[in-house]
Amino acid sequence: MIRTEGLTKRFGRITAVDGVGLDVREGDVFGFLGANGSGKTTTVRMLLGLVLPTSGTVEVLGEPMPARRASVLPQVGALVEGPAAPPHLSGRRHLALLDAAGPGSRRTGRAGRVDDALEQVGLGGVDRRPVRTYSLGMRQRLGLAAALMRRPRLLVLDEPTNGLDPAGIQEIRRLLLDLNAAGTTVLVSSHLLSEIERTCTRVGVLHAGRLVLQDDLASVCGPTGLLVVDTPDPHLAARLLVGRVEAVDGERLLVRDQDAASVNAALVGAGVPVRSLHAQRRSLEDVVLDATSRQAIA
Repeated sequence: MIRTEGLTKRFGRITAVDGVGLDVREGDVFGFLGANGSGKTTTVRMLLGLVLPTSGTVEVLGEPMPARRASVLPQVGALVEGPAAPPHLSGRRHLALLDAAGPGSRRTGRAGRVDDALEQVGLGGVDRRPVRTYSLGMRQRLGLAAALMRRPRLLVLDEPTNGLDPAGIQEIRRLLLDLNAAGTTVLVSSHLLSEIERTCTRVGVLHAGRLVLQDDLASVCGPTGLLVVDTPDPHLAARLLVGRVEAVDGERLLVRDQDAASVNAALVGAGVPVRSLHAQRRSLEDVVLDATSRQAIA
């Protein structure tokens, strides 16, 4: 769905994006991560043909960009750098005008498309209020509704949960997963690692303009080879598992073993109560910090 090779953007002497090779596959929910100033938004803008690369190539939906943007962009929904809408218009009128101005626009079914988009993002009850009365979270929802108007094959979102409360974030998460289940490929950039971890199937990490990690989330956040044991008697458990205990933190032990059943049997058989026992997995935060620190050292 998205493929770049050697994608580079320079602004004078500053290299904002440096040789990026993105690979977003059909069916992905792809989390695009990077700190402020990492080049993430510049990369997204090049994908959409809003900024021309200094060098390298971009393909979206199998077509070169920006050369084929007239045929590609009608199949892409995007929310980049925050939503924008005339403050005097209602949300409904704004979406209707966007639909009318789009390539291949048709009047037939327009009201239904607007209704569907507003309902999807939770704005069905406030659609006739002027945009100037909207909160930041409501404006964000309206921007997302605009991206969904044409039922896109590919959805590109830059910080889509900005300004939303926890309930709103949860709603958007469910919406993205539902859209993906229905066949929409999603690229979402966000600084909320917990949301990326809950939502995405693959991730890419940009640091100082370079792509320092790109892989399946299940692979990079896989088991560490350690078991986490929660017991009210950690000291006895540590004596029984001598030689395999990596650390003791309060009533939790890190045990170097991959056979949870045998560890549990050994502890319970010796009279040590076990509240929980599970394989330790790397968090996305650990993965990102490790990838960016290796790049900084290099």
